[in-house]
Amino acid sequence: MAETVVFVHGLYMVGLEFAPLRYRVGRAGFETRRFHYSSLLHGVEHNAGKLGAYLQVLPAERLHIVAHSLGGLVTLRMFQQGVKLPPGRVVFLGSPIRGSRAAAYLTEKGLGWSIGRSGPGGLAERYEPRWTETRDLGVVAGTQEFAINPMNFGLISPHDGMVSVSETHIEGAKDVVTIHSNHTGMLFTRELAGQVTRFLQEGSFRH
Repeated sequence: MAETVVFVHGLYMVGLEFAPLRYRVGRAGFETRRFHYSSLLHGVEHNAGKLGAYLQVLPAERLHIVAHSLGGLVTLRMFQQGVKLPPGRVVFLGSPIRGSRAAAYLTEKGLGWSIGRSGPGGLAERYEPRWTETRDLGVVAGTQEFAINPMNFGLISPHDGMVSVSETHIEGAKDVVTIHSNHTGMLFTRELAGQVTRFLQEGSFRH
């Protein structure tokens, strides 16, 4: 049975943006799937439970997760809820695991509605996260400081236009790498596909 990789999208997305990455990872012999959730209508806790329920019924002997942005926070919360899954690896892509300064900024300015229910108890909070799972975790962060949104979020450099590299840090990660790409653009690069594939296969990135 092929190893399965489930891709978990971020805020405002539906998972279709993963198409190039899924194709490239799939060429390495992995079966790929896309998990969709409502990032505006439901909070992180709810979506984490929904992700866990989805993953627990997949017929996979090895199950990997690749999560972008908010998807990483949803994935982390799912494991914190105690879900048990087949062995595999996890990769976070530009995920503000320590909380999002951009989300906090919007909340402070009375624009929290723009990130829906993913703000309270989710993106708009601050965390000191720790990875305690036995499965390997890899973290990828972008450093191309291209401002996707013209607002000044007060991001700390280096950042990818939406998330600071420092916001992606999580104690216990097996390996960390940065790529010169912006927050969403990284998903379309061959460099990211190569790094993700390498980590899923070997548990380390190419440095």
